[in-house]
Amino acid sequence: MTTAGNNQLKVTFLGTGTSIGVPVITCDCPVCKSPDPHDKRMRTSVMLEVNGRTIVIDCGPDFRIQMLREDVNNLDAVVFTHEHRDHIAGLDDIRAFNYVLNKKIDIYGTKQVMEAIQTEFPYIFSSTRYFGAPQLSIHHIDENPFTIMDVEFQPIHVLHEKLPVTGFRIGDFTYITDASYISPKEMEKIKGSRVIVLNALRNSKHVSHFSVGEAVEILTRLEPEAAFLTHLSHFVGLHDEVNSRLPDFIRLAYDGLKVII
Repeated sequence: MTTAGNNQLKVTFLGTGTSIGVPVITCDCPVCKSPDPHDKRMRTSVMLEVNGRTIVIDCGPDFRIQMLREDVNNLDAVVFTHEHRDHIAGLDDIRAFNYVLNKKIDIYGTKQVMEAIQTEFPYIFSSTRYFGAPQLSIHHIDENPFTIMDVEFQPIHVLHEKLPVTGFRIGDFTYITDASYISPKEMEKIKGSRVIVLNALRNSKHVSHFSVGEAVEILTRLEPEAAFLTHLSHFVGLHDEVNSRLPDFIRLAYDGLKVII
């Protein structure tokens, strides 16, 4: 399987940290005090570039600085995995693209996610729209594949403890964050992916996220060519030390990492 139009997919990891990022405020652990830039993690998000399109999955509170860091000048759509603040809080900063590109930005998510966004950002969706509010076009998604322009997305439904979260497969690439359970039915949708991204919050078990060990076990069964762990907390450990213990095909993702598929 290849990406739409047989063009390469470029994935940029905008952020790879958990909801409070790394370093953690007030923490003096070795990871939070590490001078290695790989140990500095903004909130989790990725940018996809394919067929001349630029699509971001999730825009958390670090969205503005992530766009500046990567010198992003175009945005075609934002796709949301779920409604937690570390994945939606940067929505207001989309307005910069409205001003420069002179267009509305398409946003995609389940009905539950879109209802939560409208509650969190009432001024954006008010009938008497505030002049400076982002201009957005809402698109609801469900379990069925959908297309953004000519890029096809296959939703993959997982659970974040009891909260529904949507992962996505785009051609040979699968992206899943904030998951603690993937059903056998949804696992079938992932099989055959050349590159898989999966969340791994910490080394010990957690109620709503996979641990590093659980993620490694799943990825070993799925056998992609390459896999990356994301949504990492400071409890995972130092980037280089953790990588030295992982199977060769699995690496910790880091902010700014770019992968061509």
